[in-house]
Amino acid sequence: MSFRSASTRASLVTAALTTLAVLGLGACESGADGGKAAAAGPSVIAPGEPGGENRTLSAEEAQKQRADDDSPNSADVSYARMMIQHHAQALEMTELAPEQAASSQVKKLAERISAAQGPEIGAMRGWLKTHGEKETDGGHDHAAMPGMATGTQLEKLREARGEAFDQLFLTLMITHHEGAITMATDVKSQGNNVRIEEMADDVVAQQTSEISRMRRML
Repeated sequence: MSFRSASTRASLVTAALTTLAVLGLGACESGADGGKAAAAGPSVIAPGEPGGENRTLSAEEAQKQRADDDSPNSADVSYARMMIQHHAQALEMTELAPEQAASSQVKKLAERISAAQGPEIGAMRGWLKTHGEKETDGGHDHAAMPGMATGTQLEKLREARGEAFDQLFLTLMITHHEGAITMATDVKSQGNNVRIEEMADDVVAQQTSEISRMRRML
């Protein structure tokens, strides 16, 4: 091998290594900028007011806007509709207690349930009206809702008197309350509206306490 050939090869190798070093440096700089861009996140186009222009939001601004938006979704609306019917059955059951219950404790419990759930029905009806929703959509099988007493069970409760009424009322109402808690827990994870979440929180707290009280009365 000639000295010239060796020298030429060395020059080519040196040039190649220099090129790779430059490319590597550029990649590092690009990666640093890309990391910053990734951290900032992509921009988001947000629709403006009717007749207005769209706005470009950063990822952080878009996330905050979504967090501030508590527009009702289908889970919120379904919960309000179903809970109105669920509470209505509880009131139907409590109306029997003054004449048919033997225990004063059962009568007082029924009175408390009625006093709480009547206004809650009104609040949920008001919420639906505020958001332009009908109270029913004709698509729900209310008998299949968690905790609902069957027609046969309600008929037995209407016929019961004294201690027999007390036992059946407490048994059915515990199941009824457990169903309401299931529904409230579901909407807390699936819904989006703050007011519905607050009402669901109230149901969970109040009815959990009442279940404990009723179990002690059995």
